Amino acid sequence: MNLDFLFVEVLSKPVWSWIVFFALVIFLLILDLGLFNKKDHEIGVKESLKMSAFYIGIGLLFGVWVWWKFGADSGFNYLTGFVVEKSLAMDNIFVIAMIFAYFKTPRIYQHRVLFWGIIGVIILRGIMIGLGSAIVTRFEWVLYIFAAFLVYTGIKMMFSKDDDDSDLVDNSLLKFLRNHLRITDNLHGHDFFVRQMNPATGKLQLFCTPLFVALLMVEIADVIFAVDSVPAVFTITTDPYVVFTSNIFAILGLRALYFALSAMIKRFHYLKYTLSLVLVFIGSKIFIGDVFGWYHFSSLQSLCITLFLLASGVIFSLVKTKNEPIE
Repeated sequence: MNLDFLFVEVLSKPVWSWIVFFALVIFLLILDLGLFNKKDHEIGVKESLKMSAFYIGIGLLFGVWVWWKFGADSGFNYLTGFVVEKSLAMDNIFVIAMIFAYFKTPRIYQHRVLFWGIIGVIILRGIMIGLGSAIVTRFEWVLYIFAAFLVYTGIKMMFSKDDDDSDLVDNSLLKFLRNHLRITDNLHGHDFFVRQMNPATGKLQLFCTPLFVALLMVEIADVIFAVDSVPAVFTITTDPYVVFTSNIFAILGLRALYFALSAMIKRFHYLKYTLSLVLVFIGSKIFIGDVFGWYHFSSLQSLCITLFLLASGVIFSLVKTKNEPIE
């Protein structure tokens, strides 16, 4: 049997490395749905933290493997991308919590929405990263646009109001969905679709449930946040394999972490200021090193500065909100 195709390079890495990654992701998804969450149930803070630690551990071990197989720079870039994506996902968690609150999604069904949401995220991120890689490879100057966008986004985040994200769940997009989809008035268990009589036509037709609309909104929210996170990782490294794998492993753990963080959202009120500084740092280091030639940050230095900023933000938030109750 000829296995030479396994060593053909696809997006800068051999086919076998992509197979290893996707096999691991598929195994984790099967494990999640088939073992950990076989039945619908409410996920508490303790279970959420255990699941999150498991996914973070897997993500970090994969980073060690990337380091071993492709070198220290790739390893550090993976870890930096993983940390940045995980931290930016915190903002995503706040919006997901608002979406679930808006649709009155019971906690018992929230994991189902997030589980199937990750399938869409893998596909959408793959498309965005593939397009981004093709553009950056052909037009390297686009990296400077990404960097400037990150600096702008970071500054905008620093001065944004806390209720700015509420537009995601109360906008014309929802009106569009309501006008173009047949949506049931009530939930039907954990089903996304049901067949029922349409009062307007008198025929049995397929309807979406509010649970499916919540799933669509979660997917749309991820696309919006990917506009920040994908350019952020591309300014760290242009290796599509490192960009994609760090993104996906960070998001895989997001679902598990959601149930713990959603109960402690108020405790991380000040974290957005740290995230804004991370975005400004990641964007500005491109100009500091490549444009002005003042100083070139190594992969290790970028990782350490990112971790320092995030750790400072988490500690400051927890100290300042120590009297806030956990829901």
